[in-house]
Amino acid sequence: MAIRTALWTNARTAVPAPIKPTQRVPGSFRGDIEGMRAVAVLLVLLGHAGVPYLPGGFVGVDVFFVISGFLITGLLIEEFDRRGRISLTAFYARRAKRLLPAAATVLLATLLLTYFFLPRTRWSATAWDVVASAGYAMNWRMAAESLDYANVDQAPSILQHFWSLAVEEQFYLVWPLLLIMLGWIAHRRRRGRTGLLLLGLALIALPSFGWALVVSPTDPSAYYVTTTRMWELAVGGAVAVTAAWLSRTPRAMAAPLAWAGLVTVGVSAVLIDTEAGFPGSAAPGPTLGAAAVVAFGSAAGRAGPALLLGQRPLRAVGAISYSLYLWHWPLLIAAQAHFGDLSTGGALAVVAASAIPATLTYHYIENPLRRSRSLTERPIAALQVGAGCTIATALVGLMFLLTAVPTAHPGTPSVIRGQVTSGGSTAAPSLPPGAAVLGSSPRTSRAGVPVDRVASIYPDPLSAGSDGPRTAGDCGTDQATATVKRCVFGRPDARTTLALVGDSHAHQWLPAVDQLAQRNNWRVVLYTKASCPFVQGVVVLAGRPYSTCAEWNRSVRAALLGADRPDLLLVSSSAYLTWQDGRPATDGTALAPMLRRTWGGMVAEGVPVAVLRDAPYHDRNMPECVAENRNRLTRCAPLRSRVLNLGGGLAHEEAAEGLSGVHLIDLTDAICPAERCAPVIGGVLVYRDNNHLTATYVTTLAPRLEAALRPLMPKRPGPG
Repeated sequence: MAIRTALWTNARTAVPAPIKPTQRVPGSFRGDIEGMRAVAVLLVLLGHAGVPYLPGGFVGVDVFFVISGFLITGLLIEEFDRRGRISLTAFYARRAKRLLPAAATVLLATLLLTYFFLPRTRWSATAWDVVASAGYAMNWRMAAESLDYANVDQAPSILQHFWSLAVEEQFYLVWPLLLIMLGWIAHRRRRGRTGLLLLGLALIALPSFGWALVVSPTDPSAYYVTTTRMWELAVGGAVAVTAAWLSRTPRAMAAPLAWAGLVTVGVSAVLIDTEAGFPGSAAPGPTLGAAAVVAFGSAAGRAGPALLLGQRPLRAVGAISYSLYLWHWPLLIAAQAHFGDLSTGGALAVVAASAIPATLTYHYIENPLRRSRSLTERPIAALQVGAGCTIATALVGLMFLLTAVPTAHPGTPSVIRGQVTSGGSTAAPSLPPGAAVLGSSPRTSRAGVPVDRVASIYPDPLSAGSDGPRTAGDCGTDQATATVKRCVFGRPDARTTLALVGDSHAHQWLPAVDQLAQRNNWRVVLYTKASCPFVQGVVVLAGRPYSTCAEWNRSVRAALLGADRPDLLLVSSSAYLTWQDGRPATDGTALAPMLRRTWGGMVAEGVPVAVLRDAPYHDRNMPECVAENRNRLTRCAPLRSRVLNLGGGLAHEEAAEGLSGVHLIDLTDAICPAERCAPVIGGVLVYRDNNHLTATYVTTLAPRLEAALRPLMPKRPGPG
C-alpha cells in the first residue's frame, strides 16, 4: 500500500505528545508505562507507514492521552501531599522546559524541510501551521480546515500532528486549577479528597464523552477539538486518583485485567478500520484498555504486561517517544512530496530514519533542559525559556510567509478578481481568454494542445487554491449539519428561476451561472452541501453512512417542489460510494441508478433537470505541478483517456442516458480538448486542485454553458 494512501486516509491520526514525568517520585518509575508508550507510538508510526492489517494504528492517540492524564495528575497529587499546595508556576515551568525547546526545534526544522522539499503552493499554509502549533492552537486550525471545502482532497499538513499536543496543553490549563480548588474544599471540610477529585474528573469526562458520542459520527472536526478529547485524559487522571486503592488488587485478578487491557489496545488497532466517529463509540476500547494496563500493571507485577513492556528495547523507544513523535511525520510528508508515493517499505525506512534526529533531540535538547539545575531552581527562568521558544518560532513562521507570497510573472495579474457576490458578479478587465481560444471546435484546436511554456498564467499557481466561487455570506452547508442554506444570485426579482444544487462540483459553476443569469434575466437559487450530491438515498462519507446528507437532500427536495420550484434544476457532483445493505457498496456502479431515480422523480414532479457532467479528475494537484514546472508544463498534462472517467462523469452519463426530461451538458472538450489535458489554456490555469476548476476558467466557459442552457429555459419577460 502506498504511503500516500496511508497519509491521506489517516490524515487525522497523528499521535499526541507522549508526556513523561517532569520529575521522578522516588520508587514511582514504572517500566511498563514506558514500554506502553513505546507500543502506542509504534502503532501510530506503523499505521502512518501503511503497514497492512493495522488500519487502526491511530488508537495510539487514545493510549497517550490516558498515560498523560495518569502521569500529570499523579505528579500534581504527589506535590500536594508533599508540600500541602500546588505551585502553578513550577508546574508550567516543568512543562515549558520539557516540551517547548524540542517542539521549537522540530518546527524550525520543518520550515527548512518545507523550503527544500514541499511545493511552494504549500508554503503559506505551513507558515500558518507553524504559528498555530507554536501557540498550541493547531487542533482548532485542523478542526476548521476539516469542514472547509477548499481543503477537500488536499495533501495533509506537515504539522498536523501538533493538534494533539495542543489538546493536552489546553486540558492542563483547566485541570490543575480545578484540582487546587477541590483540594482546598477537601481541606476546609476536613474530609478525604478522593471522592471530590473523582467528582471533578467526572464533571469533565461525562459531558466530554457525551458530546463526543453526539457529534463524532457526523462532524469531522470532532476528532480534533478539546471538548471531545478531555474525557480520555480524565480517565487517566481517575486512575491516578485511585492508584493507592488499585495497587492493592490481588495479583490473580490484576494480571488478567492488565493483560486484557493490552490485548484490547492491540485488537482495536487491527479491527478499527476508520478514524470516522472518533473519539466516540469506538474510542472506549483503546482508552479503557490503556487505563487497565496502567491501573493494574503495578499490582500485577511481572505476572502482568510488565513482563513484555519492561523489556529494554521497548523502554528505549518509550524514552525517545516524544521526539520520535515530533520528527516522524514531517519527514514522512517531506519524503512523500519529494519522491512521490512511497511503498510501505520506503515509508518504514523514513520512519526508522526519524529515530536519528529523535535520539539527538532527546539527548542534546530534552534531557539537558529537563535536568538543568538552574531552570529547576528558577521556574521563572524556565517559563522565560519556553516563552522565548514559542515567540521566536511564531515570528519565524510569520517571516516565512514572505517567501510564500506569489511572484508576479510577466503578464500575470497578481490579484484574483471576478469573484461572485450575492446579487451580481463582475469579471476582471482584460482577463486572459481561457476557453475562448478554443473556438467552436475545441478537439481540433491547437490552442488546447499542451506546451512547455506560456506567456502568462492566471491565477498564479501559488494563489490558485483561493480562486473558487466567492459568495457573500454563508451559502453552503458543511458536512456536520443538515441545515439547509439558501442563497439567491442573478436577478432576484426575475420570473425565471434556475436552481443550482449539489456538492462543491456543482458550486464551482456558480461564477458562470451567475454571469448568465445577469445577462439573461434569470434568478438563481443555490443549494450546496459539502461532499453531498443531490440524490435520494444514502452515500458514504469516511466509511460511514452520510446521514446529514440524506437529511439535507430530503429538505432540499421539499423546497424545490414547494416554494422554490425552479424552471430548471441544474445539478452536478463528484463520485460517491453508496450505502447498500448495511455496508458501503463495493464500487461506484450503484450511484448511477440512484441518480437516475432522483432525476426521474424530479421530472415526474414537473421539474426538468440539466446535468453538468463532472470534469475529469487528475491524480495530482495541478497548481502544485505547474508551480514546480513553469518551463515544463507538459509534465502536468495527463492522458485524457486516463482521467476522463475519473470522478462523477461516467455515472452522470449512465444515469442520464435515455431519461426523458433530463439533459446532459458535457463541457469536457473545452476542459481537456487534446489527447493530453493542458494545465493552462488561453493563459488561464484550468484547475485549482486536482478536481475543482478555477473560478476564472469557469467564467471563460460561460458562453458554452449559455448555449446549452438557453434552449432549456422558458422565455419570459423581465421583472414585473
